[in-house]
Amino acid sequence: MNPPAPSAAPVVTHGRVLAIAVPMIFAHVTTPLLGIVSTAAIGRLGEATALAAVALGAVIIDVLLWIFVFLRMGTIGLTAQAVGAGDDAEKRAVIARALVMALIIGCTMILLQRPIVRGAFALMGGSAEVQAVGDTYVSIRIWAAPATFMNYAVLGWLIGQARTVTGLILQVVINLANMALTLLFVGHLGYGVTGAAAANALAEIGGAVIGLAVVLTLLGGRFGVAWSVVLDRAKLVRTFAINRDILIRTAALVGGFAFFTREGALGGDTVLAANAILMNLVGVVAFFLDGFATAAEQMGGQAVGARDEASFRRAVALSAIWAVAFGTGASLLFYTGGHHAIDFISTADAVRQEARRYLPFAALTPFTGVMAFLFDGVFIGATWTVAMRNCMLAALATFLALWWLLSGYGNSGLWIAYLAFQAARGLYQWMVYPRLVRATFG
Repeated sequence: MNPPAPSAAPVVTHGRVLAIAVPMIFAHVTTPLLGIVSTAAIGRLGEATALAAVALGAVIIDVLLWIFVFLRMGTIGLTAQAVGAGDDAEKRAVIARALVMALIIGCTMILLQRPIVRGAFALMGGSAEVQAVGDTYVSIRIWAAPATFMNYAVLGWLIGQARTVTGLILQVVINLANMALTLLFVGHLGYGVTGAAAANALAEIGGAVIGLAVVLTLLGGRFGVAWSVVLDRAKLVRTFAINRDILIRTAALVGGFAFFTREGALGGDTVLAANAILMNLVGVVAFFLDGFATAAEQMGGQAVGARDEASFRRAVALSAIWAVAFGTGASLLFYTGGHHAIDFISTADAVRQEARRYLPFAALTPFTGVMAFLFDGVFIGATWTVAMRNCMLAALATFLALWWLLSGYGNSGLWIAYLAFQAARGLYQWMVYPRLVRATFG
């Protein structure tokens, strides 16, 4: 085996931040745009029940899949640190471990799909008609779980090496295929909810095939690492510990989103549909921020691997400047132009009016959540996953406590509690950040 190459600290400049962030912004933005296309394709049928069913079904399957996003997040941090340490064998082993885990978890989810889906709908609520249609949507999409998890792993590995342009191309191909198939199956062929679900599943499977080909190409046609390295006990223990903490953190995060959706569903199908539209719009502007979190992930992780505190602090500072600027601008744009997007997505007057009513709350989300996005990237890159997990649990407790206090204010109280949830995530991470830097580099 060749000895590790010399460690390589990242080059940290404004240009470097943008070179990493901008491709991932475009990659991430296509994901919520996909949600908007799916929602619009169903929403323009003029049936509030179908729109609510897709909204509820999409939240359920996204929750089920996103819980395992540690396959992307953990892979980013471990890959970036391997790059910073100059350890090519470990870089290869990281993606091999992640892909094996993706297949095992995805196949297990397919085998257990019926109890999982039934339990999810029992928790989420919604009318009987909405649940029946939503069950069809989830049951189709879940068959693509192994492919989705493989896509997580591949994207994380690419980001960890700062290959964000390649990640952009792969993500855009998946999402554009999904959009095109949705328009074909729903808009042209009239397959409705079934067509929307099938389009998503087929795009994920195609993306996994392409992603695996990209990995093999970058590795020279083979993984080129011994199983003894892939299954190294110390590395596996660390990988599982990191993934466990991210899993708990992500479960708390998506649990908060699911709780938000469930409470909206209790307000009726119109409120549920209105909240779904607004959350899709929130996804578009919020994913702009995720690009700068990606820059902090990659450069911060590489700096940790290279043991370079100065580069680490500079990576965090420059990423924060750009994230705050974009978060503020996104909130202003959302507030001034959101009503046009609402009218495009839904033709139902009641849904439009309800969405406009809560637009000011939704427009504040990018601004209140900017530090949460940034510090998530920092903590993932540095693999400070225990602290990230604990901060998320504290933020979720804050959300639920505020919701209880404001429950008499209906959907307005729910939105206020959600905004506080996003702000608390960033605040709690900011509070522990100095101690973690000292522990890592001291």
